[in-house]
Amino acid sequence: MFVKSLSFENYRNLKNTTIMPTESINVICGDNAQGKTNLLECVWLFTGGRSFRGSKDSELISFGQNYAKIQLCFNSCNRDQTIEINIKNGRRSAILNDVPKSYVSHIIGVFCAVVFSPDHLTLVKNGPEERRNFIDGALCQIKPSYAAALTKYKRILNERNALLKDIQKHRELIDTLDIWNDRLACEGALISYERAAYIKKLSQPAIQFYDGISDGKEQLLLEYKTGFNGNENMTREELRNSLLESLRKKQNDDIYAGFTTTGVHRDDLTIKINGYDAKNFGSQGQQRSAVLAMKLAEATVLGNEKGEKPVILLDDVLSELDPSRQDYLLNRLDGLQVFITCCEPIINAKNPIHINKGEITALEGT
Repeated sequence: MFVKSLSFENYRNLKNTTIMPTESINVICGDNAQGKTNLLECVWLFTGGRSFRGSKDSELISFGQNYAKIQLCFNSCNRDQTIEINIKNGRRSAILNDVPKSYVSHIIGVFCAVVFSPDHLTLVKNGPEERRNFIDGALCQIKPSYAAALTKYKRILNERNALLKDIQKHRELIDTLDIWNDRLACEGALISYERAAYIKKLSQPAIQFYDGISDGKEQLLLEYKTGFNGNENMTREELRNSLLESLRKKQNDDIYAGFTTTGVHRDDLTIKINGYDAKNFGSQGQQRSAVLAMKLAEATVLGNEKGEKPVILLDDVLSELDPSRQDYLLNRLDGLQVFITCCEPIINAKNPIHINKGEITALEGT
Protein backbone atom coordinates (compact mmCIF):
# COMPACT_ATOMS: atom_id res chain seq x y z
CA MET A 1 0.00 0.00 0.00
CA PHE A 2 1.35 3.43 -0.89
CA VAL A 3 0.24 7.02 -1.42
CA LYS A 4 0.41 8.24 -5.02
CA SER A 5 -0.75 11.82 -4.47
CA LEU A 6 -2.02 13.99 -1.65
CA SER A 7 -3.92 17.26 -2.05
CA PHE A 8 -5.10 19.74 0.53
CA GLU A 9 -7.22 22.87 0.44
CA ASN A 10 -7.61 25.18 3.45
CA TYR A 11 -6.06 22.52 5.67
CA ARG A 12 -4.29 23.85 8.79
CA ASN A 13 -1.43 26.14 7.74
CA LEU A 14 -0.55 24.14 4.62
CA LYS A 15 -0.69 26.06 1.36
CA ASN A 16 -3.11 24.62 -1.20
CA THR A 17 -1.18 22.17 -3.35
CA THR A 18 -0.73 18.55 -4.43
CA ILE A 19 2.30 16.43 -3.62
CA MET A 20 3.37 13.14 -5.19
CA PRO A 21 5.55 11.21 -2.73
CA THR A 22 7.97 8.41 -3.54
CA GLU A 23 7.07 4.81 -2.76
CA SER A 24 9.92 4.51 -0.25
CA ILE A 25 11.16 6.99 2.37
CA ASN A 26 9.83 10.54 2.16
CA VAL A 27 11.80 12.98 4.30
CA ILE A 28 9.93 16.13 5.31
CA CYS A 29 12.25 18.67 6.88
CA GLY A 30 11.94 22.20 8.19
CA ASP A 31 12.05 24.23 11.36
CA ASN A 32 9.59 23.68 14.18
CA ALA A 33 5.99 24.91 13.79
CA GLN A 34 6.17 25.09 9.99
CA GLY A 35 3.61 22.37 9.19
CA LYS A 36 5.53 19.07 9.14
CA THR A 37 3.24 17.36 11.65
CA ASN A 38 0.20 18.83 9.88
CA LEU A 39 1.21 16.93 6.76
CA LEU A 40 1.45 13.61 8.61
CA GLU A 41 -1.85 14.31 10.36
CA CYS A 42 -3.46 14.90 6.97
CA VAL A 43 -2.34 11.47 5.73
CA TRP A 44 -3.51 9.81 8.95
CA LEU A 45 -7.07 11.15 8.65
CA PHE A 46 -7.63 8.92 5.61
CA THR A 47 -7.55 5.89 7.92
CA GLY A 48 -10.95 7.08 9.16
CA GLY A 49 -9.66 7.82 12.64
CA ARG A 50 -9.55 11.14 14.44
CA SER A 51 -6.47 13.33 14.58
CA PHE A 52 -3.63 11.56 16.40
CA ARG A 53 -3.02 14.90 18.11
CA GLY A 54 -6.47 14.91 19.70
CA SER A 55 -7.57 17.95 17.69
CA LYS A 56 -11.20 18.79 17.02
CA ASP A 57 -12.37 18.70 13.41
CA SER A 58 -12.98 22.47 13.48
CA GLU A 59 -9.30 22.99 14.30
CA LEU A 60 -8.24 21.33 11.03
CA ILE A 61 -9.54 24.26 8.94
CA SER A 62 -7.23 27.16 8.05
CA PHE A 63 -7.81 30.42 9.92
CA GLY A 64 -10.37 32.60 8.17
CA GLN A 65 -11.83 29.72 6.15
CA ASN A 66 -15.10 27.84 6.73
CA TYR A 67 -14.16 24.51 5.17
CA ALA A 68 -11.22 22.25 4.32
CA LYS A 69 -10.87 19.53 1.72
CA ILE A 70 -8.19 16.85 1.48
CA GLN A 71 -7.82 14.19 -1.21
CA LEU A 72 -5.77 11.02 -1.36
CA CYS A 73 -4.95 8.77 -4.29
CA PHE A 74 -3.36 5.51 -3.16
CA ASN A 75 -2.62 2.05 -4.45
CA SER A 76 -3.88 -0.98 -2.56
CA CYS A 77 -3.79 -4.57 -3.80
CA ASN A 78 -2.55 -3.29 -7.17
CA ARG A 79 -5.61 -1.07 -7.58
CA ASP A 80 -5.71 2.73 -7.49
CA GLN A 81 -8.30 4.19 -5.13
CA THR A 82 -9.31 7.68 -4.03
CA ILE A 83 -10.64 9.16 -0.81
CA GLU A 84 -11.88 12.71 -0.37
CA ILE A 85 -12.57 14.15 3.08
CA ASN A 86 -14.50 17.38 3.52
CA ILE A 87 -14.46 19.25 6.82
CA LYS A 88 -17.20 21.77 7.50
CA ASN A 89 -19.36 22.88 10.41
CA GLY A 90 -17.20 20.96 12.86
CA ARG A 91 -17.57 17.55 11.22
CA ARG A 92 -16.04 15.42 8.49
CA SER A 93 -17.65 13.65 5.55
CA ALA A 94 -15.98 11.19 3.17
CA ILE A 95 -16.20 10.09 -0.46
CA LEU A 96 -14.59 6.75 -1.33
CA ASN A 97 -13.98 6.05 -5.01
CA ASP A 98 -16.62 8.68 -5.90
CA VAL A 99 -19.19 7.10 -3.56
CA PRO A 100 -20.34 9.32 -0.63
CA LYS A 101 -20.23 7.64 2.79
CA SER A 102 -22.71 8.33 5.57
CA TYR A 103 -19.96 8.42 8.18
CA VAL A 104 -16.19 8.86 8.01
CA SER A 105 -15.90 5.67 10.08
CA HIS A 106 -17.12 3.76 7.00
CA ILE A 107 -13.69 4.19 5.39
CA ILE A 108 -11.87 2.52 8.30
CA GLY A 109 -9.78 -0.37 7.02
CA VAL A 110 -9.59 0.90 3.42
CA PHE A 111 -6.39 2.92 3.77
CA CYS A 112 -4.06 1.70 6.52
CA ALA A 113 -1.27 3.55 8.29
CA VAL A 114 0.71 3.46 11.52
CA VAL A 115 1.77 6.70 13.17
CA PHE A 116 4.37 7.57 15.79
CA SER A 117 4.67 11.02 17.33
CA PRO A 118 6.38 12.26 20.50
CA ASP A 119 2.92 12.45 22.07
CA HIS A 120 2.74 8.67 21.89
CA LEU A 121 5.25 8.48 24.74
CA THR A 122 2.15 8.87 26.92
CA LEU A 123 1.42 5.28 25.93
CA VAL A 124 3.94 4.33 28.61
CA LYS A 125 3.77 7.34 30.91
CA ASN A 126 0.02 7.85 31.29
CA GLY A 127 -2.81 5.71 32.59
CA PRO A 128 -4.49 2.59 31.18
CA GLU A 129 -6.81 4.55 28.85
CA GLU A 130 -3.86 5.45 26.62
CA ARG A 131 -2.87 1.81 26.24
CA ARG A 132 -6.46 0.68 25.64
CA ASN A 133 -6.75 3.31 22.91
CA PHE A 134 -3.57 1.99 21.30
CA ILE A 135 -4.94 -1.55 21.16
CA ASP A 136 -8.39 -0.44 20.02
CA GLY A 137 -7.02 1.84 17.30
CA ALA A 138 -4.86 -0.95 15.90
CA LEU A 139 -7.73 -3.45 15.99
CA CYS A 140 -10.14 -1.08 14.23
CA GLN A 141 -7.86 -1.01 11.18
CA ILE A 142 -7.65 -4.80 11.09
CA LYS A 143 -11.31 -5.44 11.89
CA PRO A 144 -13.59 -2.46 11.15
CA SER A 145 -16.46 -4.32 12.87
CA TYR A 146 -14.49 -4.02 16.12
CA ALA A 147 -15.24 -0.29 16.14
CA ALA A 148 -18.96 -1.08 16.19
CA ALA A 149 -18.48 -3.44 19.14
CA LEU A 150 -16.64 -0.70 21.06
CA THR A 151 -19.39 1.80 20.37
CA LYS A 152 -22.04 -0.67 21.50
CA TYR A 153 -20.15 -1.50 24.69
CA LYS A 154 -19.76 2.19 25.58
CA ARG A 155 -23.45 2.81 24.98
CA ILE A 156 -24.46 -0.10 27.22
CA LEU A 157 -21.95 1.03 29.86
CA ASN A 158 -23.44 4.54 29.87
CA GLU A 159 -26.96 3.10 30.21
CA ARG A 160 -25.87 0.89 33.11
CA ASN A 161 -24.15 3.79 34.84
CA ALA A 162 -27.29 5.92 34.50
CA LEU A 163 -29.33 3.09 35.98
CA LEU A 164 -26.93 2.73 38.92
CA LYS A 165 -27.49 6.39 39.81
CA ASP A 166 -31.26 5.94 39.52
CA ILE A 167 -31.18 2.90 41.82
CA GLN A 168 -29.69 5.05 44.57
CA LYS A 169 -33.07 6.84 44.72
CA HIS A 170 -35.35 4.06 43.46
CA ARG A 171 -34.26 0.69 44.87
CA GLU A 172 -37.10 -1.08 43.06
CA LEU A 173 -35.11 -0.69 39.82
CA ILE A 174 -32.37 -3.04 41.03
CA ASP A 175 -33.97 -6.07 39.38
CA THR A 176 -33.41 -4.53 35.93
CA LEU A 177 -29.62 -4.58 36.41
CA ASP A 178 -29.44 -8.22 35.27
CA ILE A 179 -30.46 -7.19 31.76
CA TRP A 180 -27.64 -4.68 31.49
CA ASN A 181 -25.17 -7.07 33.12
CA ASP A 182 -25.88 -9.66 30.43
CA ARG A 183 -25.53 -7.14 27.61
CA LEU A 184 -22.33 -5.64 28.99
CA ALA A 185 -20.78 -9.08 29.57
CA CYS A 186 -21.61 -10.20 26.03
CA GLU A 187 -20.02 -7.19 24.31
CA GLY A 188 -17.20 -6.99 26.83
CA ALA A 189 -16.20 -10.60 26.24
CA LEU A 190 -15.81 -9.93 22.51
CA ILE A 191 -13.65 -6.87 23.14
CA SER A 192 -11.48 -8.57 25.76
CA TYR A 193 -11.01 -11.65 23.56
CA GLU A 194 -9.92 -9.57 20.56
CA ARG A 195 -7.58 -7.43 22.65
CA ALA A 196 -5.86 -10.47 24.19
CA ALA A 197 -5.48 -12.14 20.79
CA TYR A 198 -3.99 -8.95 19.35
CA ILE A 199 -1.39 -8.59 22.12
CA LYS A 200 -0.30 -12.18 21.52
CA LYS A 201 0.33 -11.31 17.85
CA LEU A 202 2.02 -8.02 18.73
CA SER A 203 4.38 -9.32 21.41
CA GLN A 204 6.86 -11.30 19.32
CA PRO A 205 7.65 -8.63 16.70
CA ALA A 206 7.70 -5.96 19.43
CA ILE A 207 10.26 -7.98 21.39
CA GLN A 208 12.37 -8.42 18.25
CA PHE A 209 12.25 -4.74 17.33
CA TYR A 210 13.16 -3.68 20.87
CA ASP A 211 16.04 -6.15 20.90
CA GLY A 212 17.38 -4.56 17.73
CA ILE A 213 16.85 -0.98 18.91
CA SER A 214 18.62 -1.68 22.22
CA ASP A 215 21.34 -3.71 20.48
CA GLY A 216 20.37 -6.79 22.51
CA LYS A 217 21.05 -5.10 25.85
CA GLU A 218 17.46 -5.02 27.10
CA GLN A 219 14.33 -7.13 26.90
CA LEU A 220 10.75 -5.97 26.37
CA LEU A 221 7.70 -7.79 27.72
CA LEU A 222 4.02 -7.03 27.08
CA GLU A 223 1.29 -8.41 29.35
CA TYR A 224 -2.44 -7.94 28.80
CA LYS A 225 -4.47 -7.45 31.99
CA THR A 226 -8.26 -7.60 32.06
CA GLY A 227 -10.29 -5.18 34.17
CA PHE A 228 -12.10 -8.11 35.80
CA ASN A 229 -11.28 -11.67 36.86
CA GLY A 230 -10.29 -12.88 33.40
CA ASN A 231 -7.09 -13.79 31.59
CA GLU A 232 -5.67 -13.87 28.08
CA ASN A 233 -6.02 -17.65 27.75
CA MET A 234 -9.80 -17.76 28.26
CA THR A 235 -12.28 -18.46 25.48
CA ARG A 236 -14.84 -15.82 24.61
CA GLU A 237 -17.53 -17.72 26.53
CA GLU A 238 -15.28 -18.07 29.57
CA LEU A 239 -14.56 -14.35 29.46
CA ARG A 240 -18.29 -13.61 29.27
CA ASN A 241 -19.02 -15.78 32.31
CA SER A 242 -16.14 -14.28 34.26
CA LEU A 243 -17.19 -10.71 33.47
CA LEU A 244 -20.81 -11.46 34.33
CA GLU A 245 -19.75 -12.91 37.67
CA SER A 246 -17.59 -9.86 38.39
CA LEU A 247 -20.46 -7.50 37.58
CA ARG A 248 -22.78 -9.35 39.95
CA LYS A 249 -20.22 -9.46 42.75
CA LYS A 250 -19.49 -5.75 42.40
CA GLN A 251 -23.15 -4.79 42.09
CA ASN A 252 -23.50 -3.21 45.54
CA ASP A 253 -20.20 -1.37 45.15
CA ASP A 254 -21.35 -0.07 41.77
CA ILE A 255 -24.66 1.18 43.17
CA TYR A 256 -22.84 2.98 45.98
CA ALA A 257 -20.31 4.50 43.57
CA GLY A 258 -22.87 5.32 40.88
CA PHE A 259 -20.76 3.81 38.09
CA THR A 260 -19.45 0.45 36.85
CA THR A 261 -16.23 -0.43 38.68
CA THR A 262 -15.33 -3.59 36.74
CA GLY A 263 -15.16 -4.43 33.05
CA VAL A 264 -13.09 -4.10 29.89
CA HIS A 265 -13.15 -0.31 30.23
CA ARG A 266 -10.55 -0.94 32.96
CA ASP A 267 -8.28 -3.26 30.96
CA ASP A 268 -4.58 -2.44 30.81
CA LEU A 269 -1.38 -3.39 29.03
CA THR A 270 1.69 -3.78 31.21
CA ILE A 271 4.93 -2.78 29.48
CA LYS A 272 8.07 -4.14 31.14
CA ILE A 273 11.76 -3.68 30.38
CA ASN A 274 14.11 -6.23 31.92
CA GLY A 275 11.26 -7.31 34.17
CA TYR A 276 10.47 -3.84 35.54
CA ASP A 277 7.45 -1.67 34.80
CA ALA A 278 8.57 0.81 32.12
CA LYS A 279 6.18 3.45 33.42
CA ASN A 280 7.75 3.62 36.87
CA PHE A 281 11.31 2.47 36.25
CA GLY A 282 12.08 3.05 32.56
CA SER A 283 14.30 5.93 31.42
CA GLN A 284 13.13 8.40 28.77
CA GLY A 285 15.17 6.56 26.14
CA GLN A 286 13.82 3.16 27.18
CA GLN A 287 10.24 4.40 27.12
CA ARG A 288 10.75 5.94 23.67
CA SER A 289 12.33 2.73 22.36
CA ALA A 290 9.48 0.64 23.78
CA VAL A 291 6.84 2.74 22.04
CA LEU A 292 8.82 2.65 18.79
CA ALA A 293 9.08 -1.13 18.99
CA MET A 294 5.34 -1.43 19.62
CA LYS A 295 4.52 0.87 16.72
CA LEU A 296 6.76 -1.05 14.32
CA ALA A 297 5.21 -4.28 15.59
CA GLU A 298 1.78 -2.76 14.98
CA ALA A 299 2.78 -2.18 11.35
CA THR A 300 4.01 -5.79 11.09
CA VAL A 301 0.77 -7.26 12.44
CA LEU A 302 -1.33 -4.95 10.29
CA GLY A 303 0.64 -5.95 7.21
CA ASN A 304 0.26 -9.65 8.00
CA GLU A 305 -3.49 -9.31 8.54
CA LYS A 306 -4.14 -7.16 5.48
CA GLY A 307 -1.76 -8.93 3.16
CA GLU A 308 0.09 -5.70 2.35
CA LYS A 309 2.23 -3.30 4.32
CA PRO A 310 0.70 -0.11 5.74
CA VAL A 311 2.07 3.40 5.26
CA ILE A 312 4.36 4.50 8.11
CA LEU A 313 4.18 8.02 9.58
CA LEU A 314 7.05 9.00 11.86
CA ASP A 315 6.99 12.42 13.46
CA ASP A 316 10.29 13.58 14.98
CA VAL A 317 11.22 9.97 15.67
CA LEU A 318 15.00 10.29 15.36
CA SER A 319 15.71 13.33 17.51
CA GLU A 320 16.72 11.47 20.68
CA LEU A 321 18.29 8.38 19.09
CA ASP A 322 21.98 7.87 18.49
CA PRO A 323 23.20 7.24 14.89
CA SER A 324 23.26 3.44 15.26
CA ARG A 325 19.65 3.31 16.46
CA GLN A 326 18.61 5.71 13.71
CA ASP A 327 20.28 3.48 11.15
CA TYR A 328 18.59 0.38 12.57
CA LEU A 329 15.15 1.95 12.31
CA LEU A 330 15.63 3.21 8.77
CA ASN A 331 16.93 -0.15 7.60
CA ARG A 332 14.02 -1.94 9.23
CA LEU A 333 11.64 0.26 7.26
CA ASP A 334 12.95 -0.99 3.93
CA GLY A 335 10.13 -1.97 1.57
CA LEU A 336 7.63 0.38 3.23
CA GLN A 337 6.39 3.80 2.21
CA VAL A 338 7.47 6.11 5.01
CA PHE A 339 6.79 9.76 5.77
CA ILE A 340 9.33 10.97 8.31
CA THR A 341 9.73 14.47 9.70
CA CYS A 342 12.94 16.02 10.97
CA CYS A 343 14.58 19.39 11.34
CA GLU A 344 17.66 18.44 9.30
CA PRO A 345 17.66 16.34 6.10
CA ILE A 346 18.65 12.69 6.42
CA ILE A 347 21.85 11.87 4.59
CA ASN A 348 21.28 10.08 1.25
CA ALA A 349 17.53 10.72 1.42
CA LYS A 350 15.92 10.71 -2.03
CA ASN A 351 13.76 13.67 -3.08
CA PRO A 352 13.45 15.33 0.35
CA ILE A 353 10.86 18.05 0.68
CA HIS A 354 10.94 21.20 2.75
CA ILE A 355 8.15 22.98 4.60
CA ASN A 356 8.39 26.67 5.47
CA LYS A 357 5.32 28.46 6.84
CA GLY A 358 3.13 25.80 5.29
CA GLU A 359 4.64 26.02 1.83
CA ILE A 360 6.01 22.73 0.50
CA THR A 361 8.94 22.76 -1.92
CA ALA A 362 11.60 20.34 -3.15
CA LEU A 363 14.82 20.60 -1.14
CA GLU A 364 17.74 21.37 -3.42
CA GLY A 365 21.41 20.64 -2.87
CA THR A 366 20.99 17.30 -1.02
